[in-house]
Amino acid sequence: MASVEVSLKEMINSAEGAIGAAVVDYTTGMALGTLGGNKDLDLAIAAAGNTDVIRAKVRTLEHLGLKERIEDILITLDKQYHLIRLITGRSGNGLFLYLVLDKKRSNLAMARHQLRRVEEQLEV
Repeated sequence: MASVEVSLKEMINSAEGAIGAAVVDYTTGMALGTLGGNKDLDLAIAAAGNTDVIRAKVRTLEHLGLKERIEDILITLDKQYHLIRLITGRSGNGLFLYLVLDKKRSNLAMARHQLRRVEEQLEV
């Protein structure tokens, strides 16, 4: 099992083109930890904003009566991918992994695979 700090390092180091990563509590919008980012990417603000995205999607699924589970959410920008992966299981309920990638330097399929692996190892 991996801590938040170890998981953040794994996210940044294993995903080619990674710009920043966070582990976020979407019940509060607070980041439990962040790594990376830059002057154009404030991970604390992004964590709070993406909390709203998750809440909206969860509400929509409830209104539709779908008994589906959200695996991940992809937001594609001109130069970046923003990948959100909800953490399942008893230790991660209410948390998500957030990874920002440089679109030109990343492999989206591999990044999704790496987030799945980090999710399985995370212990909060």
